[in-house]
Amino acid sequence: MDGDNNEGKECHMKKLSLILISYLILLLLVGCSNDSNEIVTSDASNNGADLDSKEEETSGTDERTSIGETEAVDLDHRNETSVEEEKATPNEEDPLSAYSAEEIEYARVWLQLGPNQEVEELNVYHFPAGEVLNPDDETSANYPEDVIQLAGARLVDGSVTYSGNGDGTINVYNVPLRWDGQYPAGEEFYTNIINNTELVAIDPNDDNKIRALIKLLNFQS
Repeated sequence: MDGDNNEGKECHMKKLSLILISYLILLLLVGCSNDSNEIVTSDASNNGADLDSKEEETSGTDERTSIGETEAVDLDHRNETSVEEEKATPNEEDPLSAYSAEEIEYARVWLQLGPNQEVEELNVYHFPAGEVLNPDDETSANYPEDVIQLAGARLVDGSVTYSGNGDGTINVYNVPLRWDGQYPAGEEFYTNIINNTELVAIDPNDDNKIRALIKLLNFQS
């Protein structure tokens, strides 16, 4: 009888050991599963944060690029506008920049040599080389070079006949606006006029007076 009791006890102890071992294994499996889930969750959170950060960086870069391009376009537009305004507006430092060199020359010559400074208009005539000095005299000589004649609207205003040298000086011909005297005067008379031109240096004069006189210019064909 004692043998049977011992065998029953041993069998009971083995069952308890198996149950305990199974329980421990189950606990281990549950713990590993929880750790794995925590790792996966952590990785997922980190990946999400990284993606959000990259998206923010990309968005910021695109925004900065867009702003930079806009500023560049605005700068180009301002530069173009500035250039157009400079072309449309005369140079304030040079009040004569709106006029041609020829117009300025005519005004300066008259201001320095014109007999009457109170002219109502200033006529400009161009005589090419070969043009006769006095078309009413068959003995008249011809101009050896292109000349310019400035004259007022009236005889009393007088005239200035000259050729430019391109260096601020002119050659003044002593010819009247209207020829009076005995004709034919002879070729020698006209030759003396041509050979005795006066070299004159033209002064810059006052800019305001020059502009006022330029407005009175009247070009004759």
